Amino acid sequence: MPAPTASIRQPSLGEILLLGSLTAFGAVTIDLYLPTLPAIARDYGRPTILIGCAVYVAASLFCALAPTIEALVVGRFFQALGCCAAMVTCRAIVRDRYDHRDSARIFSLLMLVLAIAPLLAPTVGGWIAAAAGWHAVFYAFVAVGVAISAAVGLRLDESRSAATAQAARGQDVLSAYARLLAHKRLIGYLLVGAANGATLFSYIAASPDLVVNSWGFSESQFGLVFAAIAVGVVGSSQVNRLLLKHRSPDAILAWATLGAAAAGVALWLVALFDAPVPVVLAAVFVALSSNGLIAANASAGALNVDPLRAGAISGLMGGINFGMGAAASALAAAMYDGTARPLAANVAVALLVAAAAYHLLAKPR
Repeated sequence: MPAPTASIRQPSLGEILLLGSLTAFGAVTIDLYLPTLPAIARDYGRPTILIGCAVYVAASLFCALAPTIEALVVGRFFQALGCCAAMVTCRAIVRDRYDHRDSARIFSLLMLVLAIAPLLAPTVGGWIAAAAGWHAVFYAFVAVGVAISAAVGLRLDESRSAATAQAARGQDVLSAYARLLAHKRLIGYLLVGAANGATLFSYIAASPDLVVNSWGFSESQFGLVFAAIAVGVVGSSQVNRLLLKHRSPDAILAWATLGAAAAGVALWLVALFDAPVPVVLAAVFVALSSNGLIAANASAGALNVDPLRAGAISGLMGGINFGMGAAASALAAAMYDGTARPLAANVAVALLVAAAAYHLLAKPR
């Protein structure tokens, strides 16, 4: 069955904002909640999003009314399930509506929202908690979930083609995953995205102790360092969007993965030889900023392997990304020795894996 031909058109501002909201759903849910921690001691169509939003709203209300910390943890678990339905389906919607190159451009644009949300959410969460207590944060989640549900119901049309819907009806989820995992190129793209993303997870896990406790930065200075890394990722993602006007996503991945691997090795060397802190920070900035040149193109490449199963690919992508990210975070925490060497080693290995995965598996021949 031939793959559906994606239409080439310019997205409207409303469409970008709506897709951005779906992309940032999980990040906002995690980071809006951060300031309250001390106070608390088979179908890939639009119904998937609406069902996920309904689960999210119900779980948020449950969290607000939770009588014990154990009940709160259960509610947060179901919040995550609801978020995942929106985040996974969002990527499939982009691939349904845009071709390979335009998908990469849209993903780069959505990274603006995904990066800004974690920067603003803790501040907003702190204001809400200070004004009305930590329970109010979860009522805010309820309001956000209801608003996005209404926007999806009123503004987001079904994106699947008839061929995609027929393929989904004719194959169960496990069979679809088994068939997808037989694609060498898909495995390559998934590893590229997950390994590159693991560098950010490693940094998030290791940086608070490293920057504050080992290097002696204040908490406010740490916030500035964290923001600078976010600016680097966002900036490179927008450079990527501009490059896509003249280069294909795979052409950019070919040199970006090699450049990122070189940056990772350079970071490891400066950390190994105890370079001054500003030099190490500069190397960290360059290595992590590679995410903006790699993540969107790897996602677009993976979704282009089998457009009829974009939803299943998006699910695999999310599972592998967060699985490898969790492993990288745990490893970074376990290896921490008060220096930048474990973080640098993790980043270097991850970026070398990403480069090998692209050039040995994903790169078109």
